[in-house]
Amino acid sequence: MLYDAHIHLDGYPPEERDDMLRKAFAGDVGGAVAVSTGRASCVETRELARKYPGRVLPAYGHHPEQPALEAGELEELCGWIRERRHEPFAIGEVGLPYYLRKEKGAAGEPFDEAPYVRQLDRFAALAAELDRPIVLHAVYEDADKALELLERHRVRKAHFHWFKGSPESQRRMADRGCMISFAPDIVYEDEIRELAVAYPLGLIMAETDGPWPFEGPFAGRRTGPEMTRDVVRALAALKGLDPREMERIVERNTKHFYEWPW
Repeated sequence: MLYDAHIHLDGYPPEERDDMLRKAFAGDVGGAVAVSTGRASCVETRELARKYPGRVLPAYGHHPEQPALEAGELEELCGWIRERRHEPFAIGEVGLPYYLRKEKGAAGEPFDEAPYVRQLDRFAALAAELDRPIVLHAVYEDADKALELLERHRVRKAHFHWFKGSPESQRRMADRGCMISFAPDIVYEDEIRELAVAYPLGLIMAETDGPWPFEGPFAGRRTGPEMTRDVVRALAALKGLDPREMERIVERNTKHFYEWPW
């Protein structure tokens, strides 16, 4: 079975999303980790998980490529998440604003990263408190900053989605047992392909980050969970494995990391 380890299900029009999921789950897609971008997104993602039990695992958080939450808002969201501690979920999508910081810098505008670091620190503490996997948006030098927070709070399970970064960061992540999920751009992006070759086989998952659109052979196609098959095939070729064996490995990795079924 195929598992989409990172998708924004609330980002699709409802009628399109439900048709997409019905077809995917009737086929060879076993499940999807539906990440959230904020409070309203968390609520919608939770409802989707209730609609597709055993198939959709919700992840609750606040995406970092947008204004950081005020202290009261952050505590309110963390309280909402904590109230659901008896339900299956992960913490995410959370992290640090690499692209927003670069955009502001390129425009010559000041940027204060401190609120974002405090926000991630709070989510890391919550992940440790509730013993939940944390889904991270932290690329390049931000990965090392995120790792420091994970280590400070002794977070047990960390998943860096669509990661890009230095060999040094990769080694540090691998030594800590952090998972990386690869998106469809593994088919055509050399940077991603090189990372896939280097990263340990037992720490790899597949994702789509849908509805994010991709280029190359995916140009003009709607991004959906079934595209994880393209990711798995690319991983198999890069790792020198039979595609069916690679699918079994990725399935095992994902189910073990997210303790599927719950």
